[in-house]
Amino acid sequence: MNLNKAYWENRYRDGQTGWDIGYPAPALTAYIDQLPDKNIRILVPGAGRGYEAAYLWQQGFRNLTVLDIATPPLEAVRAKIPDLPDGNLVQADFFAWQGGPFDLILEHTFFCALPPERRPDYARAMHRLLAPCGRLAGLLFDFPLTEAGPPFGGCEAEYRRLFAPLFTLKRLERANNSIAPRAGTELFFIFEKN
Repeated sequence: MNLNKAYWENRYRDGQTGWDIGYPAPALTAYIDQLPDKNIRILVPGAGRGYEAAYLWQQGFRNLTVLDIATPPLEAVRAKIPDLPDGNLVQADFFAWQGGPFDLILEHTFFCALPPERRPDYARAMHRLLAPCGRLAGLLFDFPLTEAGPPFGGCEAEYRRLFAPLFTLKRLERANNSIAPRAGTELFFIFEKN
């Protein structure tokens, strides 16, 4: 399966967006609410319809970049955040994009949508995009890895093996405020760039 731009645009066009909960994830809003510095540079990759990005903007985070490979989700982000500068709304292949550096990259349903063989590339790209001591934070799924994705699963042990060489794993624990359908299947994490 080729999970390219056309694939994702078709998913949006056909309404096959089961990952879209219609609002920002509670675990992520709780994390955002405790961020003290509104001036940090933030990237939301694979942003989908941009619920977390809109929440960040509403909370006063103006140094925000939103990236997705497909057009329909970026149109939704533009509708939610009309004041977001054009250069901060990026349609690009995450792996080819040369942005950054960022102080924070917020992860939500992007990692799980990538073919598992791209996961090492994801870890290296996140490391490259972050400033020194920058943080990658968000939610990762915790259910058996499957070939029938997206979403593809994963587990804590895999995430530790993948990210520990490049990051200090500050937190990697069961999310206690997941939405009901995902209860018990999400891990909240904060990884700091080494």
